[in-house]
Amino acid sequence: MRVVVFSHSLVSDWNHGNAHFLRGVVSELQERGHEVTVYEPADGWSRANLLREHGEQPLREFARAFPHLHGTPYDPSDFDVARALDDADLVLVHEWNEPDLVAQIGAHRARHGGYRLLFHDTHHRAATAPQEMARCDFSHYDGVLAYGEVIRRLYLDRGWAARAWTWHEAADTRVFHPLPGVEPETDLVWIGNWGDGERSEELRAFLLRPACQARVRGSIYGVRYPRAARLRIRLARLHYRGRVANHRAPAVFARHRLTVHVPRRPYVEALPGIPTIRPFEALACGIPLISAPWDDCEGLFRAEQDHLVARDTREMREAMRAVVDYPELAAQLRESGLETIRARHTCAHRVDELLAIDAELRGEPALEVAG
Repeated sequence: MRVVVFSHSLVSDWNHGNAHFLRGVVSELQERGHEVTVYEPADGWSRANLLREHGEQPLREFARAFPHLHGTPYDPSDFDVARALDDADLVLVHEWNEPDLVAQIGAHRARHGGYRLLFHDTHHRAATAPQEMARCDFSHYDGVLAYGEVIRRLYLDRGWAARAWTWHEAADTRVFHPLPGVEPETDLVWIGNWGDGERSEELRAFLLRPACQARVRGSIYGVRYPRAARLRIRLARLHYRGRVANHRAPAVFARHRLTVHVPRRPYVEALPGIPTIRPFEALACGIPLISAPWDDCEGLFRAEQDHLVARDTREMREAMRAVVDYPELAAQLRESGLETIRARHTCAHRVDELLAIDAELRGEPALEVAG
């Protein structure tokens, strides 16, 4: 099968967590013998910021780390959509694409047919900025892949799409797995971006203050940290390390005893059931995870078994100390989290789901899902 993907970026993960999942899905499809072509705008904001801050070196590192993956850059002003879609069997269009491109692809499908066409939504804008999503024309799409049930329902209830499926993100276990030969050097690590004021207070309440009070040591990785945030990290006796390429995260996790999940406010308030990709990746690496509150209404994980839950600063402080001070608790969390990821939340599981949806659209029996 020939699969064509229109992404914001496969190559750049600068403030772009969707690249993580996309890499895993493309890798899994390729391993199963499918031909996959990924297109990304040459002037996309993630790629542009990566190049401005770090130059060409991250692109060369990506090529070494993922020699089988290639993002084909294009100029949106003269992109030949018809040529890109030639002989396609399945087409995925990610929601960070411009509405004009979304419409062009839909119009091509209406004229030519011959392939299944799905829109892939991995953001909270359907709930928090519906006017932006309403600009997109999905009338010629087969449906929407939504990374949470609440997003799926929004597309159907607002009449944006006639069909929609829940398609959660997951961990690429080719990349994200335990590194038993690496011993922890310090306590806490957090990998994530500051960004947009969507969780500034939450990071203070569930990361910086409890870390300081629990007297744990560790590091913070990510981009878009203003000077005030970097100063707060220093006051918490943690180290700000800047950007880390996502494929290097397993080695970072292995050098630390625990990590924390702090969901952005829109996901807590408006989008229950969507954890974003970081908890999947952390649990796949076997690092104990403590999460700030979020409503796991879709039952993705086993709370207090796969990960601990802290409802406020005090509980987060106590949980951090417990994981550091009691190795048997840390071991139980590692084993349970890994068990759930391997049983339900790998990119292999998601590709099984994708191929089952594709079979449904073709009117064929669904394939058996792994696990």
